[in-house]
Amino acid sequence: MADKCDLCLLGLIILSSLLTGTSGVDDHVFISSGENVRLSCNKALSDCKSTTWIYTNRFRYSVVVELVKLGIKNKDTERHERLSLESDCSLNIKNVTEEEDHGLYICRQYVNGQNQGPDARVFLHVLHVSVSPSSSSSSSSSSSSSQTEISPGRSVTLSCQLYSFAGFSCADRVRSEGFELLWVNQTGVDLKTDSRYQILSSSDQYRCIIITLTTTLLNEDNNREWRCQLTLRNQVETSVRYTVKYSGEKTVLEEPHNVSNTKVYQYH
Repeated sequence: MADKCDLCLLGLIILSSLLTGTSGVDDHVFISSGENVRLSCNKALSDCKSTTWIYTNRFRYSVVVELVKLGIKNKDTERHERLSLESDCSLNIKNVTEEEDHGLYICRQYVNGQNQGPDARVFLHVLHVSVSPSSSSSSSSSSSSSQTEISPGRSVTLSCQLYSFAGFSCADRVRSEGFELLWVNQTGVDLKTDSRYQILSSSDQYRCIIITLTTTLLNEDNNREWRCQLTLRNQVETSVRYTVKYSGEKTVLEEPHNVSNTKVYQYH
């Protein structure tokens, strides 16, 4: 037990040194799950052989994971096949997943073993929608797959979640920067104004904001679109849309649609 505690303490010390190291302006990137994303390194050197990309998510890893070390991908990571390094040392991530990819990415460059210049720190926030038919039938378990068996007269709950790094002060940003998740219809009208929808907000240690929409499906809902959108300073950053399809008594969760083409915001 003592050895485990010592290991945890060592991990926290290493993580703390990484997070409090020399850094420039922090970048915040907002993306929907399933999208591809490019994280900038802001490199100062002529090639990427001295570049290391580090990833951390406090609740998934006690220390940090080196995704790229001195220009070479770490093939021991679960997602190495989805990663690639650009000629400008930016990190590409294909088919972003909400649980595995959200978090803090740190780009470092070394010369003769010494850290060269400030770190580039990028916080990746991932928007994701899961579907849970609220019924006693066998298909009532929560699902994030592309098709869920539901039909008119049944209740359905859509859960829209923003996954953010645990060290990111979400509550402060919600107040000061105007972070907001909204469920809207295809014309952009906030569904909170319609009494047929029950909309609740919450959060937890993994998800910065959670907003659920619950409603009973009507016959006229066929081909109806609902969209969960993330806004920052009243501007839409990214969104996921859900379209009801009754063909074959199934609904279809369409591919996530990124409205903003991955805007990047910087905080000092």
